Amino acid sequence: MLSGAQAEEKYGKELVLIARKAGGQTEISTLRASFEQLKAQIENIGNFHIQLSDLLKEEVKKIETFRERQKEQRKKFESIMDKVHKKKISLFKKYTESKKSYELRCREADEAEQGAEKPTAYKSTDKVRHRARQCRHTANEAEKLYISNVIQLEEVRKDWEETHRSTCERRRVRPFQVFQQLEGDRISMLRCALWDHCNHLSMQCVKDDEFYEEVRTVLERCDIATDNNCFIEAKGTGLKPPEPLGFEGFYHRRTSGDINGRALFAGEDAMRRSYSCSDALHSLNNFDHVEVSQSALTPVGEFAETSDGGYSTLPCLQQPAASASLPANEDTYVVLYQYTAQEDDELSVSRGEVVQVLDRGDDGWWTVERNGISGLVPGNYLGDLQQI
Repeated sequence: MLSGAQAEEKYGKELVLIARKAGGQTEISTLRASFEQLKAQIENIGNFHIQLSDLLKEEVKKIETFRERQKEQRKKFESIMDKVHKKKISLFKKYTESKKSYELRCREADEAEQGAEKPTAYKSTDKVRHRARQCRHTANEAEKLYISNVIQLEEVRKDWEETHRSTCERRRVRPFQVFQQLEGDRISMLRCALWDHCNHLSMQCVKDDEFYEEVRTVLERCDIATDNNCFIEAKGTGLKPPEPLGFEGFYHRRTSGDINGRALFAGEDAMRRSYSCSDALHSLNNFDHVEVSQSALTPVGEFAETSDGGYSTLPCLQQPAASASLPANEDTYVVLYQYTAQEDDELSVSRGEVVQVLDRGDDGWWTVERNGISGLVPGNYLGDLQQI
């Protein structure tokens, strides 16, 4: 069970590490939500497996405590039985020795008495009889010792047998037998522990299936068309390709730009008046159809010839009124393409909005500010307002 607990802990930690690794970061919309749900549920499953390992370790601790307690009880009664058993062995040894001594003394007494009955000299007869009486007395003493050892051995044997029965054997007259009760408690404890172990594993399987069912529910809402539309909306660059760039001669451009910072052809006022609206629109198309609200356009004194011979304002070369109020510096840019923020540190912008560039990153992401809110946008989505 301890090895199983360690395996559950290792498995749970591995699942948590897998869930925290980057995965599905390049996906968008519903598919990305499915990946996030899968990672979250895998991490939950890993944490539950770690908790399961803690429960199994607690069960192992309970079993170890139970084993130590039983070991102490068994040792206590085994020491009592061992003491009685050693006493029985010692008395049995004395019994054997006294029996041998008794038999030897009896044979000697018999031999001495038989020798005393044979006719011999007077003095020799007295010595033989005296020796026979001594041998008989010695045999009687050996007999008494032998009988005493037999009685003591029988008492110890009865005590040993009673102790053995009370601790090991099952008898109706004694309702409590120590070793039998200890073994019954051990079997019952292990059975309950294994039952609880199986219940914990079964519950963990049910929880795992519930977590994976939540992932399947999110996957059912994953839609291919929705993800494609989301990608088109976030990464779309327009419906028309940009116009080709025209050639501008170096020696035919003015060294100074107009109020918008755009270089104009050198020449007199007549040449500026002959600069048509279509040419200006062609130049603006080079910035991928920058949309500027007509409400923000005001006349600046440029005119084009009308059908009645007069002159009217040329709106496509007029400077936005909103831009006129902004400081004329190189950090003012206009948004060329709509961008929707994908991360918390990014800023959503719409085409035609004017922003202030705070930092130009080497990775192509610029930090801009609009209406007091700053964030990251792609640098190629912006156009210099002074060059438009």
